[in-house]
Amino acid sequence: MKLKQYFKIVSDAIQGIEHDYTKGNIQKAIVLLAIPMILELSLESVFALVDMFFVGKLGKNAIATVGLTESVVTIIYSVAIGLSTAATAIIARRIGEKNKEAASHAAMQSLLVAMICTLILSTIGVVFAAQILQLMGASPEVIRDGTLFTQIMLGGSVVIILLFLLSGIFRGAGNAAIAMKSLWIASGINIILCPFFIYTLDMGLKGAAIATTIGRGVGVIYQLYHLMNNSGQLFIKKKHLKIHFATIKSILAIAWPATFQFVIASASWIVMSKLVAETGGTNASAGYQIAIRNVVFFILPAWGLSNAAATLVGQNLGAQEINRAKLSVMLTAKYNAYFMAFVTLLFVIFPVPIISFFTKEKEVIAYGVSALRIIGTGYIFYGIGMVMMQALNGAGDTRTPTIINFVCFWLIQIPLAYLLSTYFQYGPIGVFVSIPIAETLIAIIAYFVFKKGKWTQKQV
Repeated sequence: MKLKQYFKIVSDAIQGIEHDYTKGNIQKAIVLLAIPMILELSLESVFALVDMFFVGKLGKNAIATVGLTESVVTIIYSVAIGLSTAATAIIARRIGEKNKEAASHAAMQSLLVAMICTLILSTIGVVFAAQILQLMGASPEVIRDGTLFTQIMLGGSVVIILLFLLSGIFRGAGNAAIAMKSLWIASGINIILCPFFIYTLDMGLKGAAIATTIGRGVGVIYQLYHLMNNSGQLFIKKKHLKIHFATIKSILAIAWPATFQFVIASASWIVMSKLVAETGGTNASAGYQIAIRNVVFFILPAWGLSNAAATLVGQNLGAQEINRAKLSVMLTAKYNAYFMAFVTLLFVIFPVPIISFFTKEKEVIAYGVSALRIIGTGYIFYGIGMVMMQALNGAGDTRTPTIINFVCFWLIQIPLAYLLSTYFQYGPIGVFVSIPIAETLIAIIAYFVFKKGKWTQKQV
């Protein structure tokens, strides 16, 4: 393929040019889907970074409030990711079947489910914000200063859930560019409004919450505009508002295991962070947190590729192109392995300059370097594993990845981390070692489940 053709594909991907992913060149299909998904995920991480950057200047109470609230918001993220995964699987399947009417109907039904979920979560967040902060271990000062921030963030959960869900809807339809552009808009507005509300209008912590909510809200409006104006494969009409319990049942059947996938993984990371802090102290904890942030940052392109696999699986299963679905996953896994091999080399060869960019404390750097090198050894397997897991999710089989996550994270990784760090007294190093072991097991198990092929018979 000529360089000019590559540029044309990249341009089409960013513009969101409509494409039939059940026919033609598979490599081209992967690139068309992956590029906007990679950019979308990268921009989602900007929210947390922007908020923490500006809030950091307001003092330790403000920082603590944001950190504790983000921990609670993880629950909302879990629900959002669950609904998004369900929407992607179902809509991709209907698009593959060339049934745009059913795809549009499923999109509207998933939005109705989301509105019910957000009503419940928002009410709890607004009414019990202070109690939630107290439950998370916040000091009286943090509760006093941060309750309003928490109320706004949790009360505005509707924009978080809708932003994720609508992105999943468009990904399922094969138009990941709209999801990407909505994050561009949301991030840009957040970056502009955050300092303006916090400092210019002197709104402090409250201003950060309002800016973030407005940014996400505008991103949601952008996506709803395209959804309601018959953009591409989807066309929402008044008749789609009618509640269809069979469709809602299908959405929930896929969504709740997907939600627990995220909860299981997130909770395990919290436990791992706690073990590092308990066995290595502040320096080890700081080094580990810096390392993990770099791990997450460099993993975003891999997640983009994995999400592309989910869409390709869903659409090709709908089109009865089973072999094409399998080949799409294997090719995506190969590309992901290549990318992750590059990152592994980066972490193994250049960990010192990477960690030193964030801190100058020698002991912190030493722990961060060790974490990067050890965790990086499992990166290739991690890349393959996430593609296989997302392929299963894309087929609508969210239960199997959930079980795999539970077994590998909670029955193997955490006990192993505890034994190595505490019983055998390897400290934080023992925790670091347990991570690539668990991720390798996830990849091996997911690969064998994928090769077995039961996912091809999943009905959604």
